[in-house]
Amino acid sequence: MLKRDLSIEERITAMIETELKEALESHDQVLRRTADAFRETLRTPREIKVNFSGGITQTCWSVSRGDGTYRVVYMPRAGYFSLCVESDFGPLDIGVHGPALGCFGSV
Repeated sequence: MLKRDLSIEERITAMIETELKEALESHDQVLRRTADAFRETLRTPREIKVNFSGGITQTCWSVSRGDGTYRVVYMPRAGYFSLCVESDFGPLDIGVHGPALGCFGSV
């Protein structure tokens, strides 16, 4: 359970660390390699504007360094993570949502 007195950055980081800990303790070698690769892309969460279909934008939190094609962001209104594609207009939500590691591993 996450404490309410933590900042949003701390809560996001705690969620990711919990996912990574569980993955790294798994017997699934692919999951462990995915967790290792994800850890290498992590950044301190920072606010960004994300574009959604229909011209909607939301303030979200970038949690991974983009590779020029994709990045993982946290969507506070929804309470979960999203895989975004990089575009000329900034990150664009592509409808891949859920746990951070699941979003990252879907590419």
